[in-house]
Amino acid sequence: MSGGDPHPDGTGVLVVVPTYDERENLAPLVERVLTTLPGARLLVVDDGSPDGTGELAEELAAADARLAVLHHRPKRGLGAAYVDAFAHVVETHPSVEVGWVVQMDADGSHAPEDLPALLASARSDGADLVLGSRYVPGGRVVDWPWYRNALSRAANVYSRIALRLPVRDVTGGFRLFRRAVLEEITRAPVSSQGYCFQVDLAFRVHRGGFVVREVPITFTERSAGASKMSGAVVREALWRITAWAVRDRLRTRRDPVTLRG
Repeated sequence: MSGGDPHPDGTGVLVVVPTYDERENLAPLVERVLTTLPGARLLVVDDGSPDGTGELAEELAAADARLAVLHHRPKRGLGAAYVDAFAHVVETHPSVEVGWVVQMDADGSHAPEDLPALLASARSDGADLVLGSRYVPGGRVVDWPWYRNALSRAANVYSRIALRLPVRDVTGGFRLFRRAVLEEITRAPVSSQGYCFQVDLAFRVHRGGFVVREVPITFTERSAGASKMSGAVVREALWRITAWAVRDRLRTRRDPVTLRG
């Protein structure tokens, strides 16, 4: 698919970082992202953080024109934050200015130093979506408790089998989208929240016949703040993924999809 390759210094790339109570983590992350990709833009989407994350983001944006801030009030969740961010990109940045969109967490678990590897894969493999993967050779998880690791691996196995996805890490939130593909897959409403939002978008990309690649990353447990994982998040992911799988199989029987080459 057309759209040009991302420049190694990040020119043409916009990095979207959703935040909720990440005041301790935000400034170091912004510095690392813009040092690693000095040509990139960065958009912080704050979900009404009561700890002042949004206000800090505004201060950082005032000091660096590469950074912008989008506010959510009241808290609306991860999926809504990303959907609004994607809409903001389309409305405010022409495609010649931003052709690629990165999504990554604010808590330091995704290393900005891995960003060049995602961009390199897009250039060399012609990918429309590059996943930063914990579960391909070379990928790893650092300092996670065993139960979180087990839950993540089980969720990935279930998602891959249920949705017939040829990727190892479909639940991860560190990824690079070709802008044109992102626009296409989000034309239909996106109602998924929590971490199943990641599965939803990866499934849409694969189902649309676009090229998906994975590159190994090191995922590190957050050093400050609290995880947003909860029982409600897990339950939402389970029932939504099951519903998508059932619908996909019924649709395949009625009207098999011819994927793009």
